[in-house]
Amino acid sequence: MGVTVVAHGDWSMERKKRWMAVAIKRGGHWHALPPELVGDTSSLFYRLRRRAVEPGSLVIGFDFPIGLPEVYARAAGLGTFREALTLFGSGIWSEWYNVADHRDRISLHRPFYPIRPGGTMRAHLFDALGISDASSILRICERATADRQAACMLFWTLGGNQVGKGAISGWREIIVPRLDEIGLWPFDGSLAELADNKPVIVAETYPGDVYRQIGMPRAGWSKRRQADRIRMGQSIRPWLAARPNLDTDLLQPSIDDGFGSDKAGEDRFDATIGLLGMLDVVDGRRDEGVPPIDAIRKWEGWIFGHHRDDVT
Repeated sequence: MGVTVVAHGDWSMERKKRWMAVAIKRGGHWHALPPELVGDTSSLFYRLRRRAVEPGSLVIGFDFPIGLPEVYARAAGLGTFREALTLFGSGIWSEWYNVADHRDRISLHRPFYPIRPGGTMRAHLFDALGISDASSILRICERATADRQAACMLFWTLGGNQVGKGAISGWREIIVPRLDEIGLWPFDGSLAELADNKPVIVAETYPGDVYRQIGMPRAGWSKRRQADRIRMGQSIRPWLAARPNLDTDLLQPSIDDGFGSDKAGEDRFDATIGLLGMLDVVDGRRDEGVPPIDAIRKWEGWIFGHHRDDVT
């Protein structure tokens, strides 16, 4: 039946900073809506699916990691990422979601560290997990490209760009409670395969990848400044104009205003940019980008629409 609702969530540990942008398909056209708060995550998929005006699947993307580094998965003896999600939080994995408060408490069964700053180093994490090469703890899709720096490693939980605690909350709130109901892209198949048999498809996204895809410069601006967000809104006009099947009448006032003057403006901005990137993949203008590497479909996962030329 295809995809008839696309949503992109800009994730945060703080509920008031969780914003999403949504597009509904009707008569062959996508109608993009202004960004809104994610709200109650327990009813999120139900609420979004109710918006559909045509039969089809919901594809929803989140900018938290969805997958495990191959080097860690092998060391921990995990079968697949989907299987691992059924184990984490119980039995020998009961403390997996609990961030270690001391280097001596880090282990393969409790890999997130540290719970607070002060006397902590990444080397503590590498030593405890038996990893000698720091770059190997990054998933392939997280490694540096010509367009961006490497992402922060999954298990490190400090700093402005740390992703560990976001992954913990995202997996526990969004994915694990509905694991039997959803399709996990790309672990469970391609987008086309999942759209044929799954009402909800969850994917990992990264708005930073989308900036250049839609005509935004790599440097010289900051998403934290409203004036710069307004300027970037102007820069994507050619991209929008080249997509006659995308109706942004309801979204355009938000773009023109730079998504507001409050601190949440950058969250609304990234929610929207992520949505635009997802729509290009759903419409087939950009391929899904998943390299033919077994570890990616088994453990690591991928970023929706992410391309890189140096993957082997």
